Amino acid sequence: MTIIKVSAAGNYEEAAALTRLYIQQVDQERKNAEEAIQITRKILAGLDGGEHTGIYFTRKEAADFLGVTIDTLRNWELNGLFTIKRRENGYRVYSEKDIQRLKIIRSLRCANYSLAAILRMLRAVGDDPAANIRTVIDTPNEDDDIMKACDKLLTSLSEARKNAVYVAGQIEKMQEMTK
Repeated sequence: MTIIKVSAAGNYEEAAALTRLYIQQVDQERKNAEEAIQITRKILAGLDGGEHTGIYFTRKEAADFLGVTIDTLRNWELNGLFTIKRRENGYRVYSEKDIQRLKIIRSLRCANYSLAAILRMLRAVGDDPAANIRTVIDTPNEDDDIMKACDKLLTSLSEARKNAVYVAGQIEKMQEMTK
């Protein structure tokens, strides 16, 4: 919106600079999204390997270890992203496998994937460990509601970049016309 206002005011150099900055931000978001997918692949590849040491975390310890709040863990659990075992006293205990799953969720959330996209990906990988993470996380189901249908992060970022490059070209043309 600011780019359009600045262009309309005839300040094409500033509009061009704002457009370049926007493209850089979109590229960074795409990089973050791709990085989260790579992290997810690596974590998933190691989930079944290795021996379990029997180390368990409390909810607070898990939150501190992951660098998230207890409320964040509670939210992820309430949204069905994971299920935690409880001790006889009712306290939740987080195993190493749980922590690995939580790392996946955290990485994808940091890259701005929605909880719906993450849940879709986790379910798909649970059903088929060879599932294409990139495709699954970026493709809402046909029966998903409008909020989930907007959850096509990689696709949206690609379209945003393409549109920004087009705008940059139009600004260039306007600059040429005023010279």
